[in-house]
Amino acid sequence: MTLRLSPDETEALRETARRERRSMQDVARTAIAEYVQHRAERRARHLAEIVAEDAALLDRLGSM
Repeated sequence: MTLRLSPDETEALRETARRERRSMQDVARTAIAEYVQHRAERRARHLAEIVAEDAALLDRLGSM
């Protein structure tokens, strides 16, 4: 996989890596992992809200 970043994104990544004394690759991989985890948690939270809000409707549909 090749990840193409804009010059500003590259510089931000480089500066973050320098401040944290980590490689740019490590910072990028951590950011991706956190993003994916956050999205999965957000999706689960939204689905739980839908199920809770529409419980009566889901019960009626399930009994058809």
